[in-house]
Amino acid sequence: MAKLVFGMNQSLDGYVDHMGFAPGPGLFRHFIEQAREQTGSVYGRRLYEIMRYWDEDDAGWDAPRREFADAWRRQPKWVVSRSLKSVGPNATLLGDDLETAIRGLKAERDGEIEVGGPDLARSLGELGLIDEYRIYLHPVVLGHGTPYFAGPRPTLRLAAHEPMGEDVIRLTYVPT
Repeated sequence: MAKLVFGMNQSLDGYVDHMGFAPGPGLFRHFIEQAREQTGSVYGRRLYEIMRYWDEDDAGWDAPRREFADAWRRQPKWVVSRSLKSVGPNATLLGDDLETAIRGLKAERDGEIEVGGPDLARSLGELGLIDEYRIYLHPVVLGHGTPYFAGPRPTLRLAAHEPMGEDVIRLTYVPT
């Protein structure tokens, strides 16, 4: 059975914003390896559209960006959206019954399935489907943006913590 994991970069004041800060080289290497090992990713529409950036090669990319793009393209992606009519390569639109679709993915597969986006994580958390939360805590204060927890805060227990380089720490929590 697959494990559903919601993990994102977060500021000290609780926001996620890919434009406000980015992973340094060491953390980006971690994300490359993670993408290689994941069973797949589930995205909400907004984050999926941002991540589609990796579908097309860019001549200005360095070797790590090309590695990430290759790993990201290889893994299956499932997209939750009411407005999209089609999705890109190696991606599938999920139907209206989110709970049944995600329970089916978890039952059919092994390994880790990444959850992309705070709004989707809120919905899946409310359904009791997220097995682990990973906060990559950066020493940045944004003061605004999208909160990591987009809705009611789940009751969590700290399961692990690990320095990730570049002054970032990964905090791993599991629902209680």
